[in-house]
Amino acid sequence: MTTSSPTERSSAPRALFACSTHALRFRIPRRLRNCLKSVGAGSVAALAGALSAQADPFLHWPVDCVPGQTCVIEDYVDIDPGPGSLDYRCGLKTRDGHSGTDISVVTFEAMDSGVAVLAAAGGRVEAVRDGMADQAATAETRADIAGRECGNAVRIRHANGYQTLYCHLKNGSVAVAPGQTVEARAPIAAVGLSGLTNNPHLHLTVIDPGGQTISPFDPQAQAETCAAPGAATVPESLWIDPRPYTRTGYFTAGFSDAVPEFNAVRDGSARRTEIARTDAMVLYVYAFEPEDGDRIDFTILHDGTPIFRDTSVLDAPRDRIFRASGRRAPPEGWPAGAYRGYVLHWRNDRLIATRHADVIVR
Repeated sequence: MTTSSPTERSSAPRALFACSTHALRFRIPRRLRNCLKSVGAGSVAALAGALSAQADPFLHWPVDCVPGQTCVIEDYVDIDPGPGSLDYRCGLKTRDGHSGTDISVVTFEAMDSGVAVLAAAGGRVEAVRDGMADQAATAETRADIAGRECGNAVRIRHANGYQTLYCHLKNGSVAVAPGQTVEARAPIAAVGLSGLTNNPHLHLTVIDPGGQTISPFDPQAQAETCAAPGAATVPESLWIDPRPYTRTGYFTAGFSDAVPEFNAVRDGSARRTEIARTDAMVLYVYAFEPEDGDRIDFTILHDGTPIFRDTSVLDAPRDRIFRASGRRAPPEGWPAGAYRGYVLHWRNDRLIATRHADVIVR
């Protein structure tokens, strides 16, 4: 069974989890111009201009995966300084206060097999952390994670003064040490699930020479001047091989025991973390900015074995949609245990978004 929603234009719900750039216990300095209040305005402006001058492209793709096939960019840097959120192309693919680029692998099974994290550029390793467990963060574990939201991590300083910070690395995978020099594209760790996260991904933060967190896709991006898709000027990037931007993404995915109402999907009340053996099992996703002809694949697994697959093809573009797919319980009821659902969003043969959800059958 499948269903869809009408158009909806309310703002995106705030995410449960966000990454911290200070979680490795090294303090990123305030931008120097904010510390020079006693200096004349002209000097401050000149210094600010020097600090914000953009470097030539120097960043390589930092994960050993194929974008659009085995991994996707889930979130970008939030360039809105206020309580809202805005990515560098004026879109919704970010969260309030999000400080990096999130590159998600498609499944937990891929993480378990090992997906290498690569140095985005050559440089000197400044700090590392390892030893944190790979586990989805919960309300019960947040206190233990406090101050270490970045999880297992590596920070590298580059010759041009920029730094890159790699978060949520796999436990036991960090392969570099402070003071070590690494080449661009050298393996430094593996994608994991450590710290304040609930899906396997790399969170990459880029810090400019002035200590400011920036978007590597457009270091000059500001909420007032972000380059919307179709703009005459294409943002200048720090990437040697920039990846294409796609507005489409997912707010959330979840399980329910019936096809939910759209309002229940939006406000979160549709989500079930447990269902009875005789309940229906329905996997849903809440998406923004889909396009006509996009394909959404649903898969539900139990003990790693697929028990349900379905595909929904979108027949009309809408600002916000949800799709739901699932089945009634078999006559003998669902086997008790943990179930995981994956939702993959395709445009032609390119993967552009993915989410997962978990439910327990009692």
